[in-house]
Amino acid sequence: MRPNALNIVLAVLSTLIVRTTTAQEAGLDLARSELIDLTHPYNAATLYWPTSPGTFKLEQISYGPTEGGYFYSAYTMCSPEHGGTHLDAPIHFAENGQTADQVPLTRLIAPAVVIDVSARAARNRDYQLTPSDVRAFERVHGRIEPGTIVLLRTGWSRYWPDAKAYLGDNTPGDASKLSFPSYGTESVKLLVEERKVAAIGVDVASIDYGRSTDFMVHRTAMAASVPGFENLTNLEHVPATGAIVIALPMKIENGSGGPLRAVAIVPRRRDR
Repeated sequence: MRPNALNIVLAVLSTLIVRTTTAQEAGLDLARSELIDLTHPYNAATLYWPTSPGTFKLEQISYGPTEGGYFYSAYTMCSPEHGGTHLDAPIHFAENGQTADQVPLTRLIAPAVVIDVSARAARNRDYQLTPSDVRAFERVHGRIEPGTIVLLRTGWSRYWPDAKAYLGDNTPGDASKLSFPSYGTESVKLLVEERKVAAIGVDVASIDYGRSTDFMVHRTAMAASVPGFENLTNLEHVPATGAIVIALPMKIENGSGGPLRAVAIVPRRRDR
């Protein structure tokens, strides 16, 4: 019997533990790994869905020396759930789906694969991942295991944060003219129903391609309790296989999503 995804993660992470003479001296050996940040920073340029009622705001409460003689800074922040690098929880498109605080950690921390369609997307900005693409990937890299996080690399993060280039249109309040690549419905059916993946992610604004009007990728994935990670970046630095992704969102009770800090742990290349 093959080990499940959580056992794989635990086994890999355990290999990073440095055995020393005392427990206090134990730590993670990162010399053999690289940490790849898959997250865009939140700021005034952060992109949101065109119909979003607001964007990211950071307002200063305090900044500078205090009467006690020490420095102190604090801010308030405000953001819609779905903008920047973020989580789509199942309830986003499934009425009885899990909320952001209910998504199991086993769907957020898992081995990952990266399917690269950047060459096809460069020729067709409305490209959708197909089942044939998934099977072609598997012929080279092996069958995608249950509990895997699947990341789709389109190359689109190079356009961030240019709304016109990234989204295909920058008309305020209008999402009817968007154009960007992403998953196709049939490929997601294969991934969630047959491969039983933990989560899917992509370096564009939606797990549905830009011209979608029925959002069947969202509906298919989230009916199966599979969350989505959107607006990822740096996928070109993550190998096709062998990475572990840690994608931890803000734990918003009853939320349909929220800001996400996603990191890939990848084996360090020998030439580095």
